[in-house]
Amino acid sequence: MNAKTYIEPQTTIPVYDECDVLVVGGGSAGHTAAIAAARAGCKNIILMERYGYCGGDVTGGYVLLIPSLSFHDKIYVRGIQEEWFDRLRKIPGAVAGPDQSLTGSHDPLLMKAFRGVGGATRDRVEFGFTVEPNQMKIEMDVMLAEHADAIRVLYHSWGTKPIMEGNICKGVIFESKEGRKAVLAKVVIDATGDADLCRLSGAPTSSAIDDECRCSSTALVYRIGGFSKKAYGEWMRTHMEEARAMGQAVAQIHGFRAGMIDGPTDDVSWMNNWQPKHDCSLIKDLTDTEMKTRLALRKVVDYYKTVCPEIFKDAYLYDIAPQLGTRGSHRIVGEYVISSNDWAFPKEHEDCIAWHCTVDTLNDNAPIEIPYRAILPQKVENLLAPGRHISADRIAIDNVNLIPQCVGTGQAAGVAAAVAVADGTSTHTVDVKKVQDILAGEQNVPLPRNAHTDASYTENLVAHEYGLYTEAAKKARASGDAASAYRHWTMSGGMGNASAPKDHTNNS
Repeated sequence: MNAKTYIEPQTTIPVYDECDVLVVGGGSAGHTAAIAAARAGCKNIILMERYGYCGGDVTGGYVLLIPSLSFHDKIYVRGIQEEWFDRLRKIPGAVAGPDQSLTGSHDPLLMKAFRGVGGATRDRVEFGFTVEPNQMKIEMDVMLAEHADAIRVLYHSWGTKPIMEGNICKGVIFESKEGRKAVLAKVVIDATGDADLCRLSGAPTSSAIDDECRCSSTALVYRIGGFSKKAYGEWMRTHMEEARAMGQAVAQIHGFRAGMIDGPTDDVSWMNNWQPKHDCSLIKDLTDTEMKTRLALRKVVDYYKTVCPEIFKDAYLYDIAPQLGTRGSHRIVGEYVISSNDWAFPKEHEDCIAWHCTVDTLNDNAPIEIPYRAILPQKVENLLAPGRHISADRIAIDNVNLIPQCVGTGQAAGVAAAVAVADGTSTHTVDVKKVQDILAGEQNVPLPRNAHTDASYTENLVAHEYGLYTEAAKKARASGDAASAYRHWTMSGGMGNASAPKDHTNNS
């Protein structure tokens, strides 16, 4: 590492604009936050995004899977996340997944039909879906255009530094083709995914990642077209040994584990991958991820065509994700830190702002309560941090940074910011009860113990023991150490193990 330094001359930075709510990062958390703030009544919002489109990992990183939105026959993840499905289903080829009315069905044919696109667990249909990234990209712009009276979009603008007065965030400095400028704001939402603004604000953050878990890996997703994924699935079932050998060979060509996952249409599939011990905030790891993938993928496509011509004779490289797939780096240390025990025990939070199921966890995918304090950084004011950098420990973060949790916490952050501005309060003193009532009463977000949410949601959890009947959950509660139980499960081929041979079709 070069030890030289350069002293930058003092300069004057022009103020580009001013607003009530500034959202930095247009990924699933940031885009949702801007929409939610507008729907909560805020009329002076800026959404700043470094690329020329919204969606982040969904549209740019090709994380196309939106899984685990229900538990048995109840859909717990609704709001703007469910709205994605309802909007895209009107567009041919834009989304694949079961209708909400099928949630909880044990019909084996339905489970088979929807399992590949995130719409089924091992024993029931669940509400989940897969999106087409370009259609999602367009629809996100449509949603912003619907709120053009409230939201101003700054694409190709990279928010780099918070403007701090003491411990209060007053805006953000950003870089663009127009040079370095500033936007002033009453509330700033850090939706960068890596807590970029929080790290420079004085708020405590953590970069600790457990190398046995999913978050310690990066990806560069690409898509392969010209073959039928359904036909490939049938071939694998009748050629199990060949399929296993082919999977091992493909991993060797890549130099890391990879798995082909269904897309919303049968003729294009996406190659997800897990490149272990990589930090998506380090230049070296980012560059290695990009180049290692691109240097291998021609060989991978050729290998499929050579060893399995009956399926892949006409296969070709369809496209490469424009953004690297990011899983974990820096995250906030918030006023509450989510831990593995939040799955092993049914914890209640009076400031709950999202009720989220997760993937392959200790409790059979039952939803847990995510508190407002988990998106609230310590020691700084008027700064919120929804998305994949929310406050969770090095193991729990694996299960609260998928797309649905980013959307859910983003929606809550947007409403909280709008309420704080309207009431003249800060992010630490905002009326959380009012935020909850807007989410549950106006924005279709079920929340526990809220008058706007039907009691059947809680009754469903009680009837199914909060999912804590699984053997893994029993062991975790008996030991009182859910982290150890999760790590043991991970090492035996569970969701987080970046080197396990299991094909994680539900693991983004």
